Amino acid sequence: MKVRVLKLTLHGRLVGYLASYDNGKNVLTFAQEFVMDDNRPTLSLTTRPDFPYANKRLSEQWVNRQRLNPLLSNLLPEGSLRLLLTQGLKIHQDNEFELLSYLGHDLPGALVAESIEPEAVPSYIFDSANIGHATTVTLPPNYPHFSLAGVQMKLSMKHQSGRFTLPNPNKDSDLGDWIIKTPSVVHQSVAENEYSMMTLAQMVGVDIPDIELVRLDKLDNLPILNLPNEPYAYAIRRFDREKQSENASLKRIHSEDFAQILGKYAHEKYQGGNYQQIAKILYQYSENGIADVKQMARRLLVNILLGNGDAHLKNWSVIYPDGFGLRLSPAYDIVFTKAYIPSETSLALNLGKSKNWYQMALSDFEYWAKKADIPWRVVQSELKDVMAIARATWRDTLNDLPIVESQKQLLIEHWQQLPTDFQI
Repeated sequence: MKVRVLKLTLHGRLVGYLASYDNGKNVLTFAQEFVMDDNRPTLSLTTRPDFPYANKRLSEQWVNRQRLNPLLSNLLPEGSLRLLLTQGLKIHQDNEFELLSYLGHDLPGALVAESIEPEAVPSYIFDSANIGHATTVTLPPNYPHFSLAGVQMKLSMKHQSGRFTLPNPNKDSDLGDWIIKTPSVVHQSVAENEYSMMTLAQMVGVDIPDIELVRLDKLDNLPILNLPNEPYAYAIRRFDREKQSENASLKRIHSEDFAQILGKYAHEKYQGGNYQQIAKILYQYSENGIADVKQMARRLLVNILLGNGDAHLKNWSVIYPDGFGLRLSPAYDIVFTKAYIPSETSLALNLGKSKNWYQMALSDFEYWAKKADIPWRVVQSELKDVMAIARATWRDTLNDLPIVESQKQLLIEHWQQLPTDFQI
């Protein structure tokens, strides 16, 4: 049986091989040198030596059909970008091996997937995966070669001299360092909305990357897109890419979202977990668990205050700055979603006993902390600080933000409808 094979590397270290059969079966086999190395870089929290059963998990083959294992599947785009890519590549949207083959040099985080010649496939891959004959993976040139998870159209671009341009698809070392979200064809002024909400979040202590509103005429080499008549795109610096010096190539910082950590596919991002699980993992495994759960508490409250019903599993991520230790990533995708879905009243995941913004109180956060085994005193002061700053500054700041006027009024109405603990 014919099979195609990708070599997976992390920070230049061999992780293993992903084999795809003609019948749609995908088999990931980890390299013994990776499995046996207790100092291996962190591919996922669940494969870290101090995580329960990590070595057992790595010693087994990961077998899936059509779709890849959630750890790899969640590296691939959803929605508009997936449609753009699969149409251009003339493949089915569920053919995730082909997508990973094509996008493998510029994935979220630091994992790299690259095709190898049949003669370079090691013999143990043939033996363990029962492979008969390896063939070459062929990739079409001159098309966007980056992957960004999420539903909205996003582009990974380079920021140079006040302009943004797509990386060279024929140069593997050419990586984007900013994410550009083009205007939505469904909802009005999403760029202005997200920029404004992220600005308010930063004011109350939420850690965010650099952000900008960018005029569309400053974006170079865009693919052909159906865009509305709006002037701005939203730009946010990638936290998984680090510029070490002006002329040096970008350093990849490994990261993963909580859908990957919990082993859930993108379509399970609203049902596959809750905020207690996220907090518990951060508190137990982060290099600074107290700081990260404090930050998480601020973000949870901000999502309520800003009417963001989309903080699902894929909108919470961790980074591995040194390649090993875990930290909560900067925040992203904070949007006043209620402006677009008037019936929206809830968080994306369960916080305490409820998701409903309009039925919550500080006691729900206390319940959340207790369920996550976090001392209430650790996060209580963070919540009080957020409320004090928001009440003192947000209304005046909102007047000067670029969010459209009708959405400003809806946000003020949302603040007035919140329970007493959270009114602004």
